[in-house]
Amino acid sequence: MKRAFVDANVLLRFLTKDPPSTAEASLRLFEEARNGKISLLIMPITVAEVVWVLESFYEYPKEKIAETMIQFLSCEGLEVESLDLLLEALSLYYEKNLDFADALLAITASRKRIPAIYSFDQLFNRINGIERVEPGKKVL
Repeated sequence: MKRAFVDANVLLRFLTKDPPSTAEASLRLFEEARNGKISLLIMPITVAEVVWVLESFYEYPKEKIAETMIQFLSCEGLEVESLDLLLEALSLYYEKNLDFADALLAITASRKRIPAIYSFDQLFNRINGIERVEPGKKVL
């Protein structure tokens, strides 16, 4: 079976159906994947870009983004790198009202058992098991 990476713009056209001409082409591609004709590879950076565009440009609420992406990433025909990590980060992104990149960083830190994160962003304080350390105030 052939394998190919998928760029964020293809995912966005499929998910938003905007614009219709490229959305239709994207739909056909994902149908081919679902039917076993091709395996589509999706990287975490691609997911991060899709989440950012859905939130910033399309102004989708975090709940809708998280639900949509969790459902989409679980589809047949997709090979999603670090799928379990991404699914957990999407849940944290919504539940704690974080930026997706911060949620992904927090989940990665937790899994690597390095729970300290140097950051000025106080939103990390919302995450159990993560110690936010402000540069200049404390050294580990």
